[in-house]
Amino acid sequence: MASWPEVTTAKAENRHEIKLSGAAISKRISEDGLDKNLFQLTNINLLNISDTCLTTIPDDIKHLVNLQSLLLFGNKISEFNDNITSLPKLKVLDLSRNQLTRIPESLNKMKELTNINLSSNQIAEMPKIGDMLNLITLDLSNNKLTSFPDMEEANFPHLTDFKIKCNLIETLPGYVAKSLQSLKNFDIGDNQLKTVPGELASMAKLKELNLKGNKLSDKRLMKLVDQCRTKQVIDYIREHCPKSDSAQPAGKTKGKKGKKQEEAVPEDNINELCHSLKILHVEDDTVKVKIVENEVWNIRPFILCCVINNLKFTETTFKKFIQMQTKLHDTVCDKRNVATIATHDMGKIPPGDIIYTAKPPNQLKLTPLSRAKPFTGEQLFQQLTAEAEALRKEKKRNVYSGIHKYLYLLEGKPKYPCLQDSEGRVISFPPITNSDDTKMSHESKSMLVEVTSHSSLGACKTVMDKLLHECLLLGIADQEDGPYHTLTVQQVKVVDMEGNLKSVYPSRTDCVFEGAAIKVFRLPKK
Repeated sequence: MASWPEVTTAKAENRHEIKLSGAAISKRISEDGLDKNLFQLTNINLLNISDTCLTTIPDDIKHLVNLQSLLLFGNKISEFNDNITSLPKLKVLDLSRNQLTRIPESLNKMKELTNINLSSNQIAEMPKIGDMLNLITLDLSNNKLTSFPDMEEANFPHLTDFKIKCNLIETLPGYVAKSLQSLKNFDIGDNQLKTVPGELASMAKLKELNLKGNKLSDKRLMKLVDQCRTKQVIDYIREHCPKSDSAQPAGKTKGKKGKKQEEAVPEDNINELCHSLKILHVEDDTVKVKIVENEVWNIRPFILCCVINNLKFTETTFKKFIQMQTKLHDTVCDKRNVATIATHDMGKIPPGDIIYTAKPPNQLKLTPLSRAKPFTGEQLFQQLTAEAEALRKEKKRNVYSGIHKYLYLLEGKPKYPCLQDSEGRVISFPPITNSDDTKMSHESKSMLVEVTSHSSLGACKTVMDKLLHECLLLGIADQEDGPYHTLTVQQVKVVDMEGNLKSVYPSRTDCVFEGAAIKVFRLPKK
């Protein structure tokens, strides 16, 4: 059998991504099976085989040792191949919309996973789930689970998004509040729950809780679930739903209205005791980000923004700030695979709303950071590719460095994501670069921060929380060299083109720095 043209091209051009999807691919698979040469492309880090008639995952998948994203959604796969668990670098696993009935316990070996999507299968039972220290999102929706997965003794420090709606679950265990302490979005709608454990109210970071579609015996709670926001539901659960673990001391971690006891630190001593993060409520004249959802939904759909005010950089702290941003891209952003950070001088952005959209490569135009002339997205990609290859040959290395090492994130994309200011200028081209027009300097007084991701809104929140934490510790808004610093952050809304709210950051569940000497002040709207 001749090698498939997609495989031949990927090998010839040393591509890092390959996508095989749709009716034509499905026909090839039904006639001859997958091209075995595919599994010789050991340099690829993203493999997408989706919406085909594929029924089994070949054992040769184990040879793709550099794979970081494995997207096998919309096929007819009925069995989870254990060889997947031997992929040492895998971070994103999507097996949604298949015909899986069981998941092996060996899934626990995959400690690097940040995103797991097993939704829309036929899974009736999950294995006991152990520690997954990097997991950010987990989707088990639309299966046949009759019981909540056993996660009681496991640690999920970064799990912010958990969907398990449309199953047959009858009981929600109280330990979820302890095991899933970082959870911000919890969707357990359309199950068979009759009661809700009181422990749920102690999940301090929870922003969105969906219980709709359950047959709750408490009719008042059921009415609140159908009509109210998460805060009202949580308040009701706190007051009226008994805890499943009666041994837990009541009120130990809460003060008035459920607030943490840390709020009791005397106001007059606060500056002497800890760092201060002041969050300003979004105002009518605050910059908004409008997202063109139909353009970015399948490219890079998630974005959060905020503004940091009253900056007082020195040349030294500015240099440290740039170094910190680079470090975050390599760590919490996982070399920009999970998310990308961009910062802009607000003084160089005209008043008005910012648009987040996507454009064909030849229509996107900007002046990249540290470049003297404008480029289209297509020209910039070609220029950076040529530079990368020349540098690789000069250094006699097999790897790229600097911005060049992120080029594979754009390979094969029909459109590139971008942010435009109110005058139509492109100011950001994630995940590659910003515009030189809004470049930060040590003289900048106010900064727009954006975080974008292709994986989840939870990933954006995790990165943004970490960035603000590090900015506060650096003291970028202080001239004094004291032990504690202050940072002032303005909320920014993200809305759709009709003005409907999609997100706001920092929200009341963001910037919760447990165990850190940080006081968060959430200031009301003027």
